[in-house]
Amino acid sequence: MKKEKQKTRKLGIEVKEPKSVCTDRHCPFHGELGLHGRTFTGKIATTDYNRTASIVWERSVYLPKYERYELRRSKVKAHNPDCIGAKVGDMVKIMECRPISKTKSFVVIEKLGKEE
Repeated sequence: MKKEKQKTRKLGIEVKEPKSVCTDRHCPFHGELGLHGRTFTGKIATTDYNRTASIVWERSVYLPKYERYELRRSKVKAHNPDCIGAKVGDMVKIMECRPISKTKSFVVIEKLGKEE
């Protein structure tokens, strides 16, 4: 009997597919989760939850009164599938999906490496 390799789905954007295979139903590659909407790149701050990661990125906002820029942080929770398995400190690309839970509406689609 031949062992079948699980097929991966195409996401519609250019990302590297994970090398490992998972059985997570919320995985965009091996499950049935559809993606749409916004895409962000950020650093993983925490992974203390079950398959959930907090992603943080900084942005600069111009303040006309003081004629300067200030740094602001955005923080969202995203689903971290087993096949990607990103750890704290990794730079990741996340994309919007349907709500997975009360606070999770994003999923990690690619691990870009460690932040320097």
